[in-house]
Amino acid sequence: MKAVQLARSILYAGAFYLATFLFVLAGIAATLFGMKATRSLVQSWTRFSYALARGIIGVRTEVQSAIPTGAVLIAVKHQSMYETLEMVRLADTPVIVLKRELSQIPLFGWLTRRYGVIPVDRSAGPKALRAMMASGREAAAEGRAIIIYPEGTRVRPGETPPLQPGFAGLYRALGLPVVPVAVDSGRLWPRGLLKTPGTIHFRIGETIPPGLKRDEIERRVHSAINAFEA
Repeated sequence: MKAVQLARSILYAGAFYLATFLFVLAGIAATLFGMKATRSLVQSWTRFSYALARGIIGVRTEVQSAIPTGAVLIAVKHQSMYETLEMVRLADTPVIVLKRELSQIPLFGWLTRRYGVIPVDRSAGPKALRAMMASGREAAAEGRAIIIYPEGTRVRPGETPPLQPGFAGLYRALGLPVVPVAVDSGRLWPRGLLKTPGTIHFRIGETIPPGLKRDEIERRVHSAINAFEA
């Protein structure tokens, strides 16, 4: 059984990276036709990626409750690459907070910047936070959701690290409600090549209003995104 899973994982990896390269080239061409075409192309990429994961690996997504639309801050548990693509598919053309290195990958990084991301330089300190807030305000003004992974990095199932300070700063600066999202992707989609078939759950928590104090918003978000870890 493990040999079959490994073969499927290898097939998926090859198909995914080849398709991603072709979608990046198509995305660059799509930018000539405006932002709507670019965002549509990115959505097509995430839908195709999900179809590959479902068809080759046998992984399915189950969403528990609905994701609100419009300008909200979506705080997501981060256990694998799986949710980074799925949240773009499930949300309505969201802007994504990500580490600056990803936005600097040749071709791919350029396309992400055209689509709409907020690159964060973790070594820049307050300067990075100010830049993140400015970009967040622009996204909110367009009525787009903003996705952030408040733990700051990918963690293993069962790990519940404290939230990074940038989350509370962005929450305070933007004045947006927060939609917490718990995921359990790490058990099926861990680091490395081997993936396991099954269902990955996305639990959409109760929307948290803006204006809460830092300790309160961090406590509520931390609890909600770790719903599967209890």
